[in-house]
Amino acid sequence: MAADAGSALLVFSTLPDTAAAQRLARLLVERRLAACASVLAPCVSVYRWQGVVEEAAEVPLMIKTTAARYADLEAAIRAEHPYELPEIVAVPVQRGLPGYLDWVAAETASLPISSSPRT
Repeated sequence: MAADAGSALLVFSTLPDTAAAQRLARLLVERRLAACASVLAPCVSVYRWQGVVEEAAEVPLMIKTTAARYADLEAAIRAEHPYELPEIVAVPVQRGLPGYLDWVAAETASLPISSSPRT
């Protein structure tokens, strides 16, 4: 049965460096809060913070998850992110390859759908 495209989310965040982005990406996937987290190329962000226009090098993180896992994913990002106010922006997936969306749903389930308990 194909996953509903509306249940898939792309969540974006930025981190101060590649090491921090990779740590957070691994943690989210290990906890099954994300099926995949892509560490993107560094960028320069220009923003206003506490009344001052700032410019900083950052590393974007693109996270693939489901709406059902969003609250736990957000909580994990907030707990582990080094920024006082981390960027956490979720965008619903309108369409996608059904097999890929099924994979995202399966990988973010509490337990792997195709796995059996180890003895």
